[in-house]
Amino acid sequence: MTSAQQPVPARPTSRDVARAAGVSQATVSLVLGGKWPGRVSETTAQRVRDAAAEIGYRPNLAARSLRLGRTRTALLVVPALTNEFFARVYAGAAELAAEHGFGVVLYPSIDGTGPARDPFASARAALDGVIASSMAADALGALHGADLPLVMLDSDPSDTGPAAHVNLDIADGMRQVTDHLLGLGHRRFLHLASAVDTWTFAVRAGALHDALGEAGDATVRTVRAPLDVRAGREVAEQALSALGERPTAIICDDDILAAGACKAARRLGLRVPDELSVTGFDDLALATALEPELTTVRLPAERVGERGMEALLAVLDGRPAERDGLPVRLVVRGSTAPPPGRA
Repeated sequence: MTSAQQPVPARPTSRDVARAAGVSQATVSLVLGGKWPGRVSETTAQRVRDAAAEIGYRPNLAARSLRLGRTRTALLVVPALTNEFFARVYAGAAELAAEHGFGVVLYPSIDGTGPARDPFASARAALDGVIASSMAADALGALHGADLPLVMLDSDPSDTGPAAHVNLDIADGMRQVTDHLLGLGHRRFLHLASAVDTWTFAVRAGALHDALGEAGDATVRTVRAPLDVRAGREVAEQALSALGERPTAIICDDDILAAGACKAARRLGLRVPDELSVTGFDDLALATALEPELTTVRLPAERVGERGMEALLAVLDGRPAERDGLPVRLVVRGSTAPPPGRA
């Protein structure tokens, strides 16, 4: 028999996994389908996973899809592909999805936070559900109208349309920023706000004004800019050049705007942080590329994507999704210091 005539080795089956792990096929199905918690011990579940990996078992997703009436595909809709945050959200969602035999298709809304179009002839025929990050639920009408489960990330939790919400504690992040700057002695602030009208940026503004209002003697002026370094620089430069007392700290809605603010300060001959403190939000790679490195709020983007996929899987299985908000953390670096005269 020639090499071309050699028989193809049989593909390992779930029965082979069950035999190797010393469990029933039903147990293998529960574990590899992600439905084992509360039914199978962690030790047994790990033994099944190890056995599957050792013999090279891969589930037949086409057959499973026909059996369940599912495509095992989720769509992740984001406002843009150019923002590192959304890439990290996708990475978290895709990693967890792969563990459950799902795929995630990444789809940027062509009009940013505006209405997202159906990327397929019929989303209902191609998808099991939709996860959308940092958008308004009503922007997903074309997709949600296909009667697909919709999980919203970093979006208005009061909206009752989506099947589940996954949110960060954005307000607490902004409170951490203001508490840090107030503690350093700052009382004159410039808020370099995003010109994008979404829930997450509205929450940042509200939390900032609430925290400064409690301080009593603090003042803040708000200016808006598109999420772009150049736009942030231009708007910040104009604001810093305006007549009147100059702010001693700029609180930015994200790290991209903060980079623009730092460039504006440099153009005006202001030293960061000696003469002007600057803060960001997100903790993108950009934050440590700046000099001095940026004080900012770290958002666990990968965990957001992971929790979004967990929520969609729960909805598909008829289980309640976890509702607790994800904590965020202020990372203090070199771009903040006491205001001039308070060092």
